[in-house]
Amino acid sequence: MNAKATRAGSVRRGLRGALLGAAVVGALLGATACQSSGGDDAAAPSQSASAGNSASKSAGPTAGSGASTAAGTGSGSSGAGAATKDGASGDGGETGGGNGTGHQDCQVSQLRTGVELQDPAGETPRHFLLTVVNGSRTPCVLNDAPQVRLGAGGDAPIVRLLEAPHGEPVVVAGGGTAYAGLYVFGNDEGGEAQYDQSDRFTATLVAGEGTELNGTLVFDLPHGLHSVSYDGAARVYGWAGTEGLAMRPITQL
Repeated sequence: MNAKATRAGSVRRGLRGALLGAAVVGALLGATACQSSGGDDAAAPSQSASAGNSASKSAGPTAGSGASTAAGTGSGSSGAGAATKDGASGDGGETGGGNGTGHQDCQVSQLRTGVELQDPAGETPRHFLLTVVNGSRTPCVLNDAPQVRLGAGGDAPIVRLLEAPHGEPVVVAGGGTAYAGLYVFGNDEGGEAQYDQSDRFTATLVAGEGTELNGTLVFDLPHGLHSVSYDGAARVYGWAGTEGLAMRPITQL
């Protein structure tokens, strides 16, 4: 009986140990399964964040490309604006008052006038050289030809041009001089010529656009002349940058 009881106790202890061992193994397996499940759940946000970062990175160049295109468009627009500015400056010289240069039109207030008689003493005064001196330090521009009047007042007729203006406007350097040639009297033979008398000349400047006037200069007669005769043969030539260019055509009359 004792031997049987002993063997039975041993068997029960063995079974209990086996059951306890199985329970421990089961618990361990359960814990492992829980950790694995938790690890997967924890890894998921990491992978999701990684995917988000990847998406953000992949979206970065697209956004960058859009900004680059916009900047390029802006740059192109700026370039077009610059081209328009240059075109405007080239075509109409807006930087210089519409005269086609980079300088402003000469103003009456900055010019000093003078008149030189070109005929020898004792001859009828016919040929005159009109001069204007730029009294400022800044270059200025004289356009077309002066609108010269020999009679008093703005109603006096404008002297006809010997030749139509041609070439570029005359740029008068600071302190520099520009010239116009004037012929006033053509027919005094036989004492029957119809003529008038003038004690001064005036010259109205033309603005760069060619459609407006820009003030009137007064030219007093040279010393020793109180008046000169003039008639319908009067002609003017200029503006010119040199005395020779202004007077050469006039001396042929």
